[in-house]
Amino acid sequence: MIMSAYERTTMTRTAAASPWHNLAWFVGALATSAAVVIGAVLAVVFAATVVAVGFMGSALFGLAAFAFRGRKTIKTPADDGLIEARHLGGHSWVAYGWNERS
Repeated sequence: MIMSAYERTTMTRTAAASPWHNLAWFVGALATSAAVVIGAVLAVVFAATVVAVGFMGSALFGLAAFAFRGRKTIKTPADDGLIEARHLGGHSWVAYGWNERS
């Protein structure tokens, strides 16, 4: 069905003349504005969350680096000539490592 320019203009004028049309347009504009504002606020909140998680991760990485550095600097005790012995009860003792001396 082909409509003439007059019919399209008449239908547009009729729809625009309705008071509900203006109210619906205004409510739609308010809803769109509210959605934009809420979206912007959520974007800022989530961006701040990502930054905070990044800072916490950096701090954790730094603490881990210090812990590993401290672990590497600890010297193992030198061989001081002691051997390991375990008491088995009574007068019985078992010694380990006595034959592995250099």
